[in-house]
Amino acid sequence: MMVLNNHHVRLVLFLIFLFFFNPTCLSFNFNTNQTSSLRNQILEIANNPSTVKWIKNIRREIHEYPELAYEEFKTSSVIRRELDNLGVGYEWPVAKTGVVAKIGSGFPPFVALRADMDALPIQELVDWDHKSKVDGKMHACAHDAHVAMLLGAAKILQEMKDKLKVTVVLIFQPAEERGVGAKDMIKENVLDDVEAVFGLHLATQYPLGVVASRPGDFLAGCGSFKAKIKGDLARIPHHCLDPILAASASVISLQNIVSREVDPLDSQVVSVAMIRAVPGHELIPDSVTFGGTYRAFGKKSFNALRQRIEEVIKAQVEVHRCSAEVDFIGKEHPTIPPTTNDERIYQLAKQASSMIVGEENIKLAQTFTASEDYAFFLEKVPGTLFLLGCGSIYSAHSSHFFIDEDVLPIGAAIHAAFALSYHSL
Repeated sequence: MMVLNNHHVRLVLFLIFLFFFNPTCLSFNFNTNQTSSLRNQILEIANNPSTVKWIKNIRREIHEYPELAYEEFKTSSVIRRELDNLGVGYEWPVAKTGVVAKIGSGFPPFVALRADMDALPIQELVDWDHKSKVDGKMHACAHDAHVAMLLGAAKILQEMKDKLKVTVVLIFQPAEERGVGAKDMIKENVLDDVEAVFGLHLATQYPLGVVASRPGDFLAGCGSFKAKIKGDLARIPHHCLDPILAASASVISLQNIVSREVDPLDSQVVSVAMIRAVPGHELIPDSVTFGGTYRAFGKKSFNALRQRIEEVIKAQVEVHRCSAEVDFIGKEHPTIPPTTNDERIYQLAKQASSMIVGEENIKLAQTFTASEDYAFFLEKVPGTLFLLGCGSIYSAHSSHFFIDEDVLPIGAAIHAAFALSYHSL
């Protein structure tokens, strides 16, 4: 029979205290080891030389044949080919050219990962072996890389599907650059039963491998407006209603919304970018059309700015005895809501990203006045958008845009880590 001395008694009391009053201490090493094991398995697959070569080849193939919004037939065929090779089931076509795949049991909970597919009408000026082979079209916003990274994630998830606690929905979305693709995919029920969505966009603002985002308001909402002001055609100025004068007063007054009516800490943009009238040196035109863009963070500010634009234009036009039609629904430039990250999903994505790149490479992003139609997903389902530094010295939408392909396995691993760690972190 063992006799307990004072040392043994103190040890037993300490263990009892840990068990009843601080149970998390007992599970900490287990969770840390579990996370470390998950991380190692993800990175082992992502950084395998054959995987890296495969992801890069996919990106290069898509980059050589860029396709604009709703023309992504070759791109989607590449996606379907690789999903077939991985043994991953999918639906196609979704919203004309989109692809939606699933990995896991097929039962809830469902977690979605999203990549956009379309290119831009830009002539590539980067001279490299896999330069665009289509004149006037280029992947200048990294959507080719987004597709390759999500396919890389599919490979990781398929090989580790016994570790999945969720069914992963892979969304390959068309027409982001036109601001309509996400909305059209939602109409086809791709988010039905999905409880969280994660998106990753390559960015030039950060060094290679640095991940950045922020909870709450992140990217601005973006809308366009067009006003047609009607006057009265006449050669004698005092006998006519002058739409040019009314338009000029409206344009000047619109600038006062941001400079005099908006809290300087609530960033907003109103820019008139187009004015058109019937040409003539002696005749006052019967109408003038002008338009531009407006941007703001948060739904309340965004909607209030839109309302104020219409009020200002119509009030100024009335002063000059003209009439105005103000249109905010443009097919070429659809309204995109602000991108607002859900705080809980943001924290989960932050932890998952940290697992892959380390805490020292996680940054709190500033807000950006850029817009993303991914915001439509976030209106429907709690989710978050993260940025990943890609090593480019040129900004997106530049004809010289070029990424460091070493970012591809990093992005694939982050996607996979989010899905695999969901409900575990």
